[in-house]
Amino acid sequence: MAMGLLEADLGLELFHRVGRSVRLTQAGEVILLEARALLNQAQALDLRARKLSHGQTAKLCVAIDEALPYPPIARLLQELAHQFPALELTLLNGTAVEVARQVQSGRAELAFQFDRGPAGAQFAQTYVAGVPQMVFVSRDHELAKCNGIKREDLASHRQLVMHIEGVEDLVISPSIWRSESFYVLADMLADGIGWGILPRNIAQAPDIEPRIVALDCAQLQLPPLAVRMLNLQGAELGATALWIEQRLATLLRSS
Repeated sequence: MAMGLLEADLGLELFHRVGRSVRLTQAGEVILLEARALLNQAQALDLRARKLSHGQTAKLCVAIDEALPYPPIARLLQELAHQFPALELTLLNGTAVEVARQVQSGRAELAFQFDRGPAGAQFAQTYVAGVPQMVFVSRDHELAKCNGIKREDLASHRQLVMHIEGVEDLVISPSIWRSESFYVLADMLADGIGWGILPRNIAQAPDIEPRIVALDCAQLQLPPLAVRMLNLQGAELGATALWIEQRLATLLRSS
């Protein structure tokens, strides 16, 4: 009776009935696919409603510094999708300055960036992890042939400096070129234009690593480059944002 009522409602013959044998018609096979899709959507709606009723964040926009190590970010996103299946996520990418502006404008709730100096009074900032950084030079550069590099050796060659809105890396050489992008800096360095300081993950990029070499300078011991999380002062972070912060810290430290 239920099958007959369904056919009457749809105005379609869904089943072939021969004696006690019943099988789907071609129209029935198509409708079955549609029905299964609707059931899946209904189950997804039910799951999302239950997650939201337990306080899970419905939407989140996160801005990520394009220079941060990618494998930990990729792993974070995979785990985030599993941990918070009902979340609607927006990812924004850009330079350290650009991702901070996304938080300042209110478009993003969180930003993760390399620490490039004071963040501004409007931001709350939390240290997440550190990424090793070293001095690098092109394999064809004169400094690459020297042993026991000293600061005066570096000072006698052009330095490529990371520079963002008045904040720049340690300057040793009187001859400098500046860039606000680690990737541009790495390309110039690999092309032999000068030496510079790079985070390890940028130096390990497939198109950069074969063309550069790290310099051993005992007089220049560089601390890890800090990764920090920015959000607006006074903004309350939900459970999802706090989970992202803690998990990314773990992934960066183990990478």
